[in-house]
Amino acid sequence: MVRISNMLGIFSLCFLLGSEFCIAARQELIVTTIKQDPYTMSKGSQLEGYCMDLLTELAKKLGFKYKVHLVKDGSYGRQDESGNWNGMIGEVVRGEADLAVAPLTLTAAREKAVGMTKPYMQTGISILLRKDIVSEEAGFFAFLSPFSGETWFGILIAYFVTAVCICIVGRLSPCEWSEPETEPNRFTLLHSLWYAVGALTLQGAGPHPKAVSGRVISCTWWLFAVVLLACYFSSLNSSQGSDSAPLMIKGFEDLANQEVIEYGTLAGSSTLAFFKNSNNPSYRRIYEHMERRKSFVTSMDEGVQRAKEGNYAFIGESVSLDLAVARHCELVRAHEVIGMRGYSIVTPLGSPMLKNLSVAILQLSEAGELAYMRTKWWASSCIPDSAKASSLRAHSMKGIFLVLAIGLGIGVLLSLFELTSKSRSTAGEQKKSCCTVLTQELSQRLRMTNTRGDQETSDKNKA
Repeated sequence: MVRISNMLGIFSLCFLLGSEFCIAARQELIVTTIKQDPYTMSKGSQLEGYCMDLLTELAKKLGFKYKVHLVKDGSYGRQDESGNWNGMIGEVVRGEADLAVAPLTLTAAREKAVGMTKPYMQTGISILLRKDIVSEEAGFFAFLSPFSGETWFGILIAYFVTAVCICIVGRLSPCEWSEPETEPNRFTLLHSLWYAVGALTLQGAGPHPKAVSGRVISCTWWLFAVVLLACYFSSLNSSQGSDSAPLMIKGFEDLANQEVIEYGTLAGSSTLAFFKNSNNPSYRRIYEHMERRKSFVTSMDEGVQRAKEGNYAFIGESVSLDLAVARHCELVRAHEVIGMRGYSIVTPLGSPMLKNLSVAILQLSEAGELAYMRTKWWASSCIPDSAKASSLRAHSMKGIFLVLAIGLGIGVLLSLFELTSKSRSTAGEQKKSCCTVLTQELSQRLRMTNTRGDQETSDKNKA
C-alpha cells in the first residue's frame, strides 16, 4: 500500500508540475493479466496478444514503463461473501498491481472496488453451437439459392441471345432455308425460344438445325445447358445437406424453449450473473436450467470443446465466441447478442491514471488502431459456406458463358459464310455482281414476314 500511495502522489504531482516532472519521477508499473487467447498468450519467455499490443500503445502515448506478470490464482476477479476480491481485481485492490489489462468486463460491483477506464472493446452475450445442430428456415424461393442473382440474370440473357442467334442463323443459312420466296422459315423467333427451352430441360424440341452453322450453335447451347444443370444440382445438394438439421436455434428464446440441447456458461462469470439477476422470463429459465443441471464449465476452452463435441450450447462473451468460430470452422455463433457491455482496464480506486488511460483509449479508437488490432488477432482461416458457393458461381460459370459466346459467334459467322458462298455461285450464274446478289439475299431473308405470304396477299388483292 505504501508503494501505491507513493505512485498516487507522483501522478498527482504530474498534474500540477507537468509532463517533464512525470518523465523524471515515473517508475515501473506492475501490470497483472491472465492467459487467454488472443488477449494474452505465451511466446517463448515473452507475452503477446491483443492486450499486450494495447498496453504497448498506451505506454507510448502516456510515457510509462511497465512490467507484466500473470495473475497468481488464475482468476479474473470475483467478490466472496466476506467482501474480499480474488483474481486480478483482488491484486489491484490489495496494491499488488498498478494496472490490470485483460478482458475484464465493466460491472457495477467492480466499479465500486476499483477504477475502470472507458471500454476498449464492446461485447455482449451470445451462443456458440456446432453448425450441424443449427438450421435456418428455408424460404419459398430456396431453390434459387445455388446461383446468385447476377448468375440467374446472366442465364436469362444467354437464353434470349441464343434464341435470337438460332433465329438469325435459320434465316441466313441457305442450307437451312434454301428458297425464301416459296418455303416458310422453320426457325421463327417463337420456335427458337421453344427450342432453347427444350435443350435446358434436356428434352429437345424439333425440328433440329440442318446447317453446320445451326448445329454449332445447338451443340454449344447443349453443352452450356449440361454444365449449368450439373452445377445447379451439385450446389443444391450441398446446401440441402448442410442445412438439414433437426433443430432450429436462432437465439435465447429458442434455447430456453427446448430440452434437446444442453447449455451452460462459465462458472462465477459476469455472464452467469446477468442471467441470475435478469427479470426476463426466458433468461430466468435459462439460469434455472443451468443451476438445476449444473451445466457450468470451468474455462472458456472447456466450453468451446463441449460445443465442438456436439449437443451442447456454450453461452459466453460474443468476442470470445467469435474467436472460437475463427479457430474452429465447425462452430457458429448465434446472431442474437444481449447484455451489451465493454472490456476495460482496471486501476486502483481514485487513481490519477484513470482519466489519461480513458483518453488514450478513445484516441486509439478514433485513429482506427483498436479496429486494426481486432482484425489482426481475430483473423479467421475458415472459408464461409457462402464464400465457397460464390466461388463456384463466380469462377466455374464464367468459363461456360465464354464458351457459349464463342460458339454463338462462330455459328453466326458460318451462316454468313454459307450465304456468301451461295451468293457468289448465283452471281456467276446470273452474271451479276456478288455484292448485289448478297444484298438481295439478305433483304429477302431478314424481312420479318415471309415472301410467300406477301405474294399470296398480293394475288388476293389483284383478284
